[in-house]
Amino acid sequence: MRQRSDCTALVARGSIRINRQPTDKAHARLRIGDVLTVPVHGSVRVVRVVSLALRRGPAPEARMLYEEISDPAAGPCT
Repeated sequence: MRQRSDCTALVARGSIRINRQPTDKAHARLRIGDVLTVPVHGSVRVVRVVSLALRRGPAPEARMLYEEISDPAAGPCT
């Protein structure tokens, strides 16, 4: 994924969507069940929040907090 500063910049541009709505708040609260749409390397990833972390942890733990909705193998969006 991206660094936190990269994500903050994407949010500031309105590129991140929460439940189909663009957000301009990097501090927006997420809830279980929320769907995030994120542009990544020329494609779009869509993920659903399945759990919230109590602390910031390693990547393997973070991957357990969401489920992929989009097919990352589908390639870039056109």
